[in-house]
Amino acid sequence: MKSPDALRRELDRFEQDIRYRYLDREHAFQALVHSSYANENPQLRLASNERLEFMGDALLDFLFSVRLYREHPVCPEGEMSRLRALVVCEASLARAAESIGLGAYLLMGRGEDQNGGRSRPSILADALEAVFGGIYLDGGMEAADQVVRLLMGEQYRNALSGNADADYKTRLQEQLQQRGTVRIAYKVVASSGPDHARTFRVEVSCEGSTLGSGTGRSKKEAEQDAARTALHDMGRGSFVAGES
Repeated sequence: MKSPDALRRELDRFEQDIRYRYLDREHAFQALVHSSYANENPQLRLASNERLEFMGDALLDFLFSVRLYREHPVCPEGEMSRLRALVVCEASLARAAESIGLGAYLLMGRGEDQNGGRSRPSILADALEAVFGGIYLDGGMEAADQVVRLLMGEQYRNALSGNADADYKTRLQEQLQQRGTVRIAYKVVASSGPDHARTFRVEVSCEGSTLGSGTGRSKKEAEQDAARTALHDMGRGSFVAGES
């Protein structure tokens, strides 16, 4: 468990990153407790952020429904549903969470941390929903709407402009295809743990070159994480298609 002083300093930085000052920091703390941490530390009797995540998910659906209704008065119901789904989805939420380095703030169990949980899209998306839920409890709807607009604004604009990406694998394929015809392959290189909690490690390669690797509780999740890693490395210029 982090010391009170260390936790206070981290919450100071967290408030700066989301540009919101909590009235009761318990709402911030609760949003950052991953279930793996609560399970590994039963003596602390901590609840995970899952209940806040549930509320945050409903909150996002409501806020973006209202925003689309007000800002696009001639948009039909089906199109509004499609646009909202592009914004309120795992990939979109994970990108927003990455933009504020949310993974570094999470209280996470040792095993989950060692398996790359702090960068896993599903965990980041869930945690961000919990953050929004906590802000709603702390400061009300107006405060939550302000932070949602700040952190999710880019995802909202991308959805409206048609630039929202369905997932990391789709984004990776589209970026590589801009360089010509390519063959992308995903390969499970390791798996561990019991059947009910197995963790997979996947590598993604293109034309014989390894682009990145990722982990997940399913092959699909691990492939998404590998594609995310590859996109991150490509953004730093560390990969050129066709080169080893």
